Parts: sequence; C-alpha cells; structure tokens
Amino acid sequence: MLPASKPQSARRSSRWGRIDVVVSNAGYGLFGAAEELTNDQIDQQIATNLTGSIQLIRTVLPRFRHQGGGRIIQISSEGGQIAYPCFSLYHATKWGVEGFVESVAQEVASFGIDFIIVEPGPTGTNFGAGLVRATPMDIYENTPAGAVRCAISDGSFVLKGDAARTVRAIISAADSAKPSLRLALGSTAYTSISTALAARLEAIQGQQQIALSADRQNL
Repeated sequence: MLPASKPQSARRSSRWGRIDVVVSNAGYGLFGAAEELTNDQIDQQIATNLTGSIQLIRTVLPRFRHQGGGRIIQISSEGGQIAYPCFSLYHATKWGVEGFVESVAQEVASFGIDFIIVEPGPTGTNFGAGLVRATPMDIYENTPAGAVRCAISDGSFVLKGDAARTVRAIISAADSAKPSLRLALGSTAYTSISTALAARLEAIQGQQQIALSADRQNL
C-alpha cells in the first residue's frame, strides 16, 4: 500500500521551511442603517470580519513563534478609524480588529512578530458588488443614512483608490525592514483619518480638567 500523500499545505511548508508573511483579508460590507439590519446579518458580519480575522491570527502565532518571527498583514479600512452612515456593523468589525491587533502586537513583539494594519480608502474593487444590503426603511430616506444610500446607488460615491497601486504599496510595506503599525492608502483615507484624529485629539485636550478630576485623591 502506498503511503498517504501529504496535504498540499504541508508539502509547501516542508519545501520552503518557513512562512514570512500572512495576509488576513477575510471581509465584506454590510450596508444599512443599524435598525434595518437583521440579527443574522449582524452575526455573519462579526463572524467573518472580526472573529475570522482573530482566529486566523491566533492560528499562525505559534508557527511564527517557533520559527523566530514573521509578519501579519491585517487588511482593515479607513473605516477602522472613521465611520460612514449605513456601515455601522462593518465599522464595528474594523475598529474591533484594529484594537485586537494593536494589543496582540505588543504581546508578541519580543518573538520577532510584527503587524501591518492596512487602511485603504474607497478603492476600485468588487467590494461594492459584494455588499449585503438590508431592507431600507422609508424613515431614513432624508437622513445621512439615506444620503449615503443614494450616493452609492447613483455612483456619486467617489472611489479614488487604484487597486493595483494599493497592492504595490502593501507589498512594499511588507518588504520593508520596520513598517509602521498602520498604513493608510489613498488620498481619501489619508485626509479622512487625519481629520478624524485631529478632531479626537482636540476633543480630549479640551477635557483635561474633567478627566483629571476623576482620579482618586491623596495617592
């Protein structure tokens, strides 16, 4: 009897000896105002975008530790730092996975494992064609949620990002010696994230006195 052949993944592992980079790119968009979404749609969005990414990372960490290092590229979005109406659950997963990665990156840095969180802006891909859409409620027609719905339907939601250029930028970052934890890609992402961070910094600085007043006294 001939011995059973090794799975293809095992043969690759034996041939190349190590894995240098893992790209975590599971995800899709769930589109609709929060109360328009069904429980099943919410559960599936979280399971795919957030739990799926978390479990992939957890799966590869032991291999990277044993081989003495590796790099994980987590595909997020500008939507991991900012938010649009009608994408609340998508944003919940992207903000969530960014927090997860930022924590894990600190846990495993001493093992030679690092991360790149990629944050593209709206890019010319098939992402829009794969949107799962909730059944719209008329009450949202004349709200910011309705405006975004119209912009996507009539094509006025501008996609400035170029897919090929985005991929080249990701590969360049993956090949670099010490990349930044976060990589914003596209002018829309750069502008929107910069604006959001500046606004949050201004807001927290304006709260200094009330923040310090919440400390325990006489420590």
